[in-house]
Formats: sequence, C-alpha cells, structure tokens
Amino acid sequence: MASRVADVEAFAADALQSGLTDLYLLGMGGSCLCAEVFRDVPMARRPGGNLTVLDTTDERAVQAVTTNLVPERSLFIVASKSGSTIEVSSLERHFWSVMSAALPTSAGRHFVAITDPDTALNARAGRLGYRQTFLNPADIGGRFSALSLFGLVPAALLGLDVRALLASGGRIAEQCRTEGDNPGLALGTFMGKQAASGRDKLTLLLPPALEPLGVWIEQLVAESTGKNGRGVLPVVGEPAGLATEYGRDRAFVIVTSADGTDAAATGNSLEAAGHPVFRITTTAAELGGEFLRWEVATAVAGAVLGVNPFDEPNVKDAKQRTQRQLDTFTARGMFHVAPPLAKVGGRGRREHRGAAPAGGRYVAILDYVSADATRGATIDRGRRELRQRTGLASTYGVGPRYLHSTGQYHKGGPNTGMFLLITATDATTTPVPGEPYSFRTLKEAQALGDFEALVAAGRTVIHYHLDDPAADFDAAIEAALGEIH
Repeated sequence: MASRVADVEAFAADALQSGLTDLYLLGMGGSCLCAEVFRDVPMARRPGGNLTVLDTTDERAVQAVTTNLVPERSLFIVASKSGSTIEVSSLERHFWSVMSAALPTSAGRHFVAITDPDTALNARAGRLGYRQTFLNPADIGGRFSALSLFGLVPAALLGLDVRALLASGGRIAEQCRTEGDNPGLALGTFMGKQAASGRDKLTLLLPPALEPLGVWIEQLVAESTGKNGRGVLPVVGEPAGLATEYGRDRAFVIVTSADGTDAAATGNSLEAAGHPVFRITTTAAELGGEFLRWEVATAVAGAVLGVNPFDEPNVKDAKQRTQRQLDTFTARGMFHVAPPLAKVGGRGRREHRGAAPAGGRYVAILDYVSADATRGATIDRGRRELRQRTGLASTYGVGPRYLHSTGQYHKGGPNTGMFLLITATDATTTPVPGEPYSFRTLKEAQALGDFEALVAAGRTVIHYHLDDPAADFDAAIEAALGEIH
C-alpha cells in the first residue's frame, strides 16, 4: 500500500477541497467495518468529512439518508470486493438515481468506487464517470482488507494520517515474522488452543476508546474460523459481569491502555476464578498495528483448529436462499414461509428445534427491526439477565449486516447456537432501481433466507414477527429469552 498513499491522499484532499464533506459509505462486512472503526475511535486527525456507513437494506436507514442528504456536499463511497454484493449494488443504484436527478450533469463526480479488478462495479464506475475508481489487489480477502484501499481511502477522507496507520501495521508485521515476541502468533495460539479445549467463547473486554474495534474483530474472527463444526465465537458488547457469572466455555482478551489499572484488576479476578486471560496493552495511535495483529492471529487460530480462515462457504448458502425468496415473491407476490407464523401473544411466532447440546451453548439475537436508538438498553438488559440466569454467552447482530459477519459461524461453526430472529414489516416501500422488488422486500427475503439456512444446518431457531415493533420489541425480547433454559 505504500505505493498507493500519494494517490489516496491526493484524492481525499481534492474531494474535501471541492466541498464533498458528507461521506456515505455503501458497503458490507469487511468493506466497511474498518471505516467505522476509523470514524469512531478518537485519534489525531486533520479536518475531514462526516461519515455515514450504510451497510443495510433497512427502509428507515435508506430513507433517512435520502431525505437529509445535500447533493452538492455528498460523496458516495461504493465499496465491494466482488463488485456485485446485492446490498451494495441496490444502494448504489438507489443513490445514483437520487443524485442524477439532483445533479444531472455531474452526478458521477460524487461517487468513488473501491473494488477488485475486472468486476461489474469497476465497469459501471467507468461507464458512469465516477470521480475515481480504486482497484484493490485481488488476493486480499475482504475481512483482511483494513489496511488496504478499502480502509485507507475512507481513513484519508476522515482526516487520518494513512502513512502513520501503515507504519503502525508495519511494525507489528515485522514482529509477527519473528520466532521470539510474536504478537500475532501468541494471540492466535491462545485463541485456537482455548477453542479446541472447549473455551470457544472469546469474550472481548475493551476500553471505551477502543470499543468500536470490537465489531471489526467479531467479523474477522467469526467468519474466518466458524466452519467445519469448529470455530472461535467472539463475544462483543456483552455487559460486563462478575467473574463467577461466566461459564467454563469462556476465554478472555482484555485490551487496556498503558494505565489500565481497572482492566488489570478485572483480569486478575477472572484468572482467580479459573478463566484464561490474554492481555493486550495498546493505544489508539497504534490502531494500524492492532488490525495487523488480529489478522495474523486469526490466520494462526484457523491453522490451530484445522480450518481455512480465508473462505466463507456457508455465506453463499444464505445468499442463494435469499435469491430464491426474491424469485418467489416476484412470481407470486408473497414469500414462502415454512413453517408458517402462528399468532402468540399478539406476535407472529414459529420455531425449529435442532440439536440441543448439554454444554457450550450460546444465544444469538438476530435483529431485523428498523433501527431505534433506545434499543441498546433493552438488548443489554436482556443479555445481562440471560447470563446471570443461565451462564450462557450471547451475541447481538443487526440484519442483514451480521450475514457478512457472524452469519458464517452461525451455520458453519459448532451446532451450539440458539437463534432468536426478530422481524417486522418496514413502514415504507422504496423500489430498488432496475429490480422488481423494494428494499423492504429485500430485507424480508434476507431474514427468511437466513431462517432457512439455519434450519438446513440443524440449528434451533425461534422467529418472532412484530406487528408493532415500537410497542412490542421489549416484550418480544423478554419472552424469547425467557424460553431459554
């Protein structure tokens, strides 16, 4: 990437000087999660743009940006390794329609593409006159791309020093080539060996400044290792508890700053209770190195577990099932829902009971309801009470975003998950240009397709459909978690 820095910096400077300070990143999974980290971690930075990440097909999110954007200030970053990711392509077509209507002679100057060579996105960007297209090396996997153009272009637009990011990554890379103090090898060996011994719930405890790193680590580790019935499940964002509340399937990574005395005490308490703990001391200034450390560690953990960390075989299955649901809806005007939803307590409910192992279980909350700023407190309370009552680890994923993250682990990892899928019908219907369906339809198809993929993998799934999510979400979470014992 060192040879690309000048081009990235020049592009960012020109875009910002041209007044393109409202940045909208259209991406999924590894193509956008690193940019969220760059946006949210407090770091030294020059004046830059304001970034909104759209990794969703949620009507409320799409409509919020559509309604509030100022075309003259907007720059859309279309990021897709394959160049054909359905969510990204749908968002790109929608916002191209919006921008070309507002700026019919100059819309292309408000779009930039990041993709691999020889993709449909590359061809489309050239045909439509995008401001610039950045072609990433094709041999970099999406979730390992934080320090490639997928991360560096947004970082530069946010005012970060991309040379410093690469230098930080380079320092860790050199250490990871040694046989002595090798940070990637040490962390990866810990992850792999603990998972192989049954402690496969890798619980991350991060300081407030680095909490945004958690969702990136979650995607990297879960999608890379969760296959062939094995894997490491990152537990991110779970409210902290007493050491005695955690089950014997836990291993902990505690990340602290140099003066992290509270975290050190937490680590000592966990170790005293018999839990394995791996400690990392770092700062936000070394974020580039942390990306590299975790990428190497994830590859090492895959080697320890005997899985290929660079593929995602079960992601394709969910995508194909989504497409079949879309085809059914196009042909019949309705989805194929089997088993059907039955009314229970004013909500639609159905379930599939798969394997129910005695130990090592976890609960995954899969949320397809439109975003609500108040929902976090409900989820935190539910996860805390579940752990206190049962000792089980839990994860929380927003759909369809999690399909490109923990979704691989859900279907390909150990069959120990219990899945709570929560859906509701979006209030608006926004057509996807060039397709016979809307964003609302696409999101519903993704939820139904994932239900089918989980059932096919023998998982236990409980699906609630809410008629009134504003009134019923809290009650649905309480009822669903109450079924777990």
